[in-house]
Amino acid sequence: MTNQESTPRSGDYSTQRLSQRYRFADPNMDLFFLGALGWGPAGGLSVGEAFYIATQIEDGDGDSWVRAFEHQGEVLNAQADTWLERGWTRAAGEARLKAFACYRSAWQFVAPGERFAALFHASQKLFDQAMTELGLPATRFTVRYGGGELPGHFYQAIDRSAPTVLVIGGADTCHEDRFLSQGRYYIDRGYSVALVDLPGQGLVQKQGLHWEPETERPIAAVIDALIARFGVEPRKLALLGMSLGGYFACRAAAHEPRLAAVIATPALFRPDELFAGVAKQEADGATTSDVERKNRQVLLWKAGVADISELIRRWDGVAADPRNVQVPFLSVLGKQEGGVWKKQTEEWHASIRSAHKSFVILDAETGADAHCQGNNPLRLAQEADGWLREVMRDSWGSR
Repeated sequence: MTNQESTPRSGDYSTQRLSQRYRFADPNMDLFFLGALGWGPAGGLSVGEAFYIATQIEDGDGDSWVRAFEHQGEVLNAQADTWLERGWTRAAGEARLKAFACYRSAWQFVAPGERFAALFHASQKLFDQAMTELGLPATRFTVRYGGGELPGHFYQAIDRSAPTVLVIGGADTCHEDRFLSQGRYYIDRGYSVALVDLPGQGLVQKQGLHWEPETERPIAAVIDALIARFGVEPRKLALLGMSLGGYFACRAAAHEPRLAAVIATPALFRPDELFAGVAKQEADGATTSDVERKNRQVLLWKAGVADISELIRRWDGVAADPRNVQVPFLSVLGKQEGGVWKKQTEEWHASIRSAHKSFVILDAETGADAHCQGNNPLRLAQEADGWLREVMRDSWGSR
């Protein structure tokens, strides 16, 4: 289901990200297990590996999740070392990237602290080693911002005149996992790709940099760095924002003139409504599992607040103004998204003033109807790539 099609209103303004069960009864665990499966085609775990790990996990028990993913990461890292000693460099890199995916999944349900940081740093080391062993054109870089540094990776296209896609994740991500969810697909399609953590993403919050309403400011700093260090041309620069990154994308579209195109999945432009929905579910007595509690602690840490009520107060009235958007904009929505995500994406698309706007709705038949197309990331890349080649035709020359 594609451009200009409308999704039915259900009256459901929930904040859910999945409406069907894949493996686990716990919805948070199921969402991130689905994410781990979705990374497979880009170099993450195979279906067999992911489901083996699942057999070691007790549904809803975060500690068993961490142990199972970390152990498999150790196994895969050891396998990579064995193959590297035998001169099988590519196989080593492939196993190393899988090990990264394991450590990345492991820290998902760890509360803030030394354990979280240790798993995170281990995943970063494995990612960089995998990039080297796979011979991928990855350059680690940092962006000075707010008294700290925003980390990222840049992948230079073989054709140095090709457009660049800047991929921004959401509340639960780090920039390295965006390589598996989207980045590698654009590299394979001939784009240069930039991946970066904004304030409150990855481990940036350890520097005292938390989510901030005026997200166009750190994005502007990132664009400055991409231009200065890598020669990126703004007329060939597209931004893709995912989940809470959809708000970052909407905000950039409304305030940052140096973008040739913007994509959001979904298009979230009033984040306070999402946060209020989470608070309402808590007030209504929604059951909170071990993994949800730990994940919530991490998200509050990323936001720099003590509890959800403080988050709501800090973000009250924060919004991106659709009336300011003239840049070509693609809004993407999976039909499993809860009502808040659906409602805002529809309203955003209807209200923005861009002459080149499109709305893609992905239903169950596409296999890409989950939150941010986590069940079929390739479909998101296909939709985004096709649309970008239409609206940035001049940037591709005769392609």
